[in-house]
Amino acid sequence: MRMNIQSYNETGSTWDAFVASQRYSTNYHQYAWRRVIEKSFGHMTHYLVARNDTDEICGVLPLVHMKSALFGNFLTSLPYVNYGGLLCIDENARATLLTGLDGLLIKLRADHVELRHIGSFVKGLVTKQHKVTMILDLDNEEEVQWQALDAKVRNQVRKAVKCGLRVVTGYMELLDGFYGVFCRNMRDLGTPVYSKDFFLNILAEHPDTTRIISVMLGEKVVASGILSWFRDIMEVPWASSIRDYRELCPNNLLYWEAIRFAIRSGKRKFDFGRSTPGEGTYQFKKQWGAEPVQLYWQYLLKDGNQLPELNPKNPHYELAIKVWQRMPLAMANLLGPTIVRNIP
Repeated sequence: MRMNIQSYNETGSTWDAFVASQRYSTNYHQYAWRRVIEKSFGHMTHYLVARNDTDEICGVLPLVHMKSALFGNFLTSLPYVNYGGLLCIDENARATLLTGLDGLLIKLRADHVELRHIGSFVKGLVTKQHKVTMILDLDNEEEVQWQALDAKVRNQVRKAVKCGLRVVTGYMELLDGFYGVFCRNMRDLGTPVYSKDFFLNILAEHPDTTRIISVMLGEKVVASGILSWFRDIMEVPWASSIRDYRELCPNNLLYWEAIRFAIRSGKRKFDFGRSTPGEGTYQFKKQWGAEPVQLYWQYLLKDGNQLPELNPKNPHYELAIKVWQRMPLAMANLLGPTIVRNIP
């Protein structure tokens, strides 16, 4: 059957209906993320569909165009999050969308396209396999899940409670507290921070599938995260804590209560998010019983172009990271959103 590629600019209902019908769709294939990214960062988006002769959608590809003098000119599916990429019913639809990308690269004079796939990959594309996501299978009973945890993890959760930490879960009313902790943590890591509007837009566009979870010491927020769910998977795509309170184990309490929230919501899996195998965050997630699932970041490159290396491990960014870590928090919060909008 013949396929044709089109730019999708409808309300999103037919797009989301296709996404809902596909076994391997992810949270970030949903159309609302287009509005989140356009409102939050002002980037141009290109949402492509492959249609058959009867005008049925057979494949989708959400793309964000990012262009700056510092970081280059490229397309990503999707930036700022772990997943995206091609979602197709068959090889014919996939080939149609990939062919269309060649013309889009030329039109936009972009250097490359980055496709963030989980669990499967497209043969023939240049591929990085440097990251995994950590997935924990959930029992439907909290007590069974608790007993399955490593004894050290259970002791750290108990310690957090004994030290007077408590957990609250809510919506927009917790955004300021979350953002304050997030800003402090990003500055300490040497990473520019997203604007508060980004998180506000995420919550506003997903009112039924997002919440904020915060760990409190008295009235002070010492750790916080965004809860987001799709189908049977709960994840915490953004979570932070203030390192001054690390000895109180706020992160352990945060994740245990997030897992409890997932079980009570009927979820079957908990996604701890992406990590580099062997590093500290990987080991933290591994101790909860989470297992790695391979991520495939795949690229269409202009002839002669090298693979992009926009990551903190790139030696070119070492000095910038050290400077950022020493920057006053107010200044980091002011400058961060302008810089990070062009870092996928």
